[in-house]
Amino acid sequence: MTENELSRVVIGISMEVHTALGAGLLENAYKECLFYKLNKSGFYVEKEKPIPLIFEDIKLEIGYRIDILVENKLVLEIKSVEALTEVHFAQTLTYLKLGNYKLGILMNFNVVRLKDGLKRIVNGL
Repeated sequence: MTENELSRVVIGISMEVHTALGAGLLENAYKECLFYKLNKSGFYVEKEKPIPLIFEDIKLEIGYRIDILVENKLVLEIKSVEALTEVHFAQTLTYLKLGNYKLGILMNFNVVRLKDGLKRIVNGL
């Protein structure tokens, strides 16, 4: 399954989670429920996946973590905020670059309709 095909399925599952929970919960609630649903759907899913920073040939473990990584190729950055900002985009793009991933989805669950809180972010590699 390509990143694009995977992203369509994951977005559908994310919408199911949002429909069930609604807006207004903490980020961690959405992350846990989405992780559960993706895992239950048969995907290989990692939560809070550490990403090292490589600086001048030194690998630094400084606490960067991907919220959810699906099938070792799709980065999900989960938020529950009033509005997404450029910092959220930059954070997601940084995770894509550090992990050498092509596609990420920035998801803000604190919206009436989840489709209004989704942003695809592509790493030009």
